Amino acid sequence: MVAVLLAVVSGCTTTGGGAPDTGKDGRATLRGITLPSWYRTDYDSPAADRYLRGIRATGARWITLTPTWYQNRVTDSGMHTTEETASDASVRRIARRAHALGLKVMIKPHVDLPGDQDRAGIAPRDRHAWFAAYRRFLTHYADLAADTGTEQLAVGTELAGVSGDTAAWKQVVAEVREHYDGPLTYAANYDEYRRVRFWKDLDVIGIDAYWPLSGTPTTDPARLRRAWRPIRAELAAFAREQGRRVLFTEAGYVSQRGATTAPYSWTVSDRAAPGEQAAAYRALLDSFTGRDWWAGVCWWMWDDWPDSGETPARLAYTPHGKPAEAVLREKWGPAQGTR
Repeated sequence: MVAVLLAVVSGCTTTGGGAPDTGKDGRATLRGITLPSWYRTDYDSPAADRYLRGIRATGARWITLTPTWYQNRVTDSGMHTTEETASDASVRRIARRAHALGLKVMIKPHVDLPGDQDRAGIAPRDRHAWFAAYRRFLTHYADLAADTGTEQLAVGTELAGVSGDTAAWKQVVAEVREHYDGPLTYAANYDEYRRVRFWKDLDVIGIDAYWPLSGTPTTDPARLRRAWRPIRAELAAFAREQGRRVLFTEAGYVSQRGATTAPYSWTVSDRAAPGEQAAAYRALLDSFTGRDWWAGVCWWMWDDWPDSGETPARLAYTPHGKPAEAVLREKWGPAQGTR
């Protein structure tokens, strides 16, 4: 198991001028940024190569890809592709491009609902049928991950309405392992991870780390670091209890006033606050880098695709061209080589 856990974060040890990215035992941490897709051909966009180069220039060593299937109602018994689902061919091509640039890849398939409905509310009327459909969905991406040499796969994302069905998830994980030999995680929401009971079937604990850190807007990293302390202690204890490292499968902040009060929200404010976003990036990396039990972070997210963003870039989650990107470059160091 130690070898597997090392494989999860191998190749991410390059350091720049900032803090080291390894724990005291020498295990590396994952330095990643998510490149989501919102449409069938997003990953084939002419912007793709520019985005990948921009991600690598931050010092990132991983990208996360998020092909998404949909179900119409929370009670549906299955999920399906739509025009908003990244095509398999486009996922293959962008994985190949990422590898050519020396980036490692995590595929993190999502199941979503129409509009602004939260996937955590999915509660199928026929759970047996839903899990049968979900296993087909996941093994499809397990095959794609194996074929593309993808270095890590997530078996689910923020499915709190069904993540308590432990036996069903154990079956999901077992079937995925028949198709894919790499490390597996599950991306639990920050208020969900303690209710997940199948962590020991996986290789690393995944948490989407959207904890509110302040009651009022702040650009003070020290204040945010203090807010992280009890959370960090809780996560360290949980990692020891489970015998697994903790990966922040997502973490991010909009560049809006009040972003740290509700990191999970795209619409905290209509006032740009890039300094608050940067302070939040700095506080998270200061708080967790070098902890032996911490496996790293995949930031949400890089740029929206041209003409697809619903949130203006100056207010969005992207750190690109903002002080938060400078924090990444400082903490992670510039791209050096391919590993």
